[in-house]
Amino acid sequence: MSQVKVKGIQRKVIPGFGLTMGFSVFYLSVVVLIPLAALLFNSTGLTWGKFWQVATDPRVLASYRVSFTTAAAAALLDAVLGLLLAWVLVRYKFPGKALFDALIDLPFALPTAVAGVSLTALYAQNGWIGSLLEPLGIKVAFTPIGITLALMFIGIPFVVRTVQPVLEDMESDAEEAAATLGAGRFRTFCKVIFPNLLPPLLTGFALAFARGIGEYGSVVFISGNMPMRTEIAPLLIMSKLEQYDYAGATAVAIILLSISFLLLLLINSLQRWVRRTSR
Repeated sequence: MSQVKVKGIQRKVIPGFGLTMGFSVFYLSVVVLIPLAALLFNSTGLTWGKFWQVATDPRVLASYRVSFTTAAAAALLDAVLGLLLAWVLVRYKFPGKALFDALIDLPFALPTAVAGVSLTALYAQNGWIGSLLEPLGIKVAFTPIGITLALMFIGIPFVVRTVQPVLEDMESDAEEAAATLGAGRFRTFCKVIFPNLLPPLLTGFALAFARGIGEYGSVVFISGNMPMRTEIAPLLIMSKLEQYDYAGATAVAIILLSISFLLLLLINSLQRWVRRTSR
């Protein structure tokens, strides 16, 4: 815990453990634990037969497949592109750099519904970009490709903002030493730079992946909402709620929550392992 020394007496900058821990638990309970408990409480009316029927429904399984595959693909592409963007912002100086840096955070401020409408207008068959891709036989809007594109848009800031501070804090001594010893640029990047960037890169990937799984606003327009093809799990939950099928919506939400938690736990475990091995 951070401490300051005043006239030979050490004082803690922040309050004691009991107060800070109590506030942390209270805040976590209000924001996370109580809503999750309410979700589980609503599932008390579900029988195992009803739960298994909803869980194994082909439409539900198809929505999970669409949600998880598109979120994983978008997060993986964001990891590559986000690393390149962070590298350009840190290592190069160019006109308009401040504006370019500010645009990275645009998906945070822009309403997701606006992003979905804009992407649909651009990539539809009669859109500016979609009309150019249509003669090539490439269809983006109302396909999993369009969903992936929307998830990439809302997930890219997570990768850039987690990798950028690490790049800024990295000293150039190790790179200069590698160059002095005869290592090329590619070898220097793989052996010296990338091991330090891998933990924050995994963090950015996990954040983008988690955001993509639960995203609704930017996807609902460009997906087309076709059952068994482009219907995402959050939309299926909303559909069941609109039909007053609260038990079915709760079952889908519990399955989505469980799978998401296991995947994020796996990614976080991998991240801790990478940090231990890179020391």
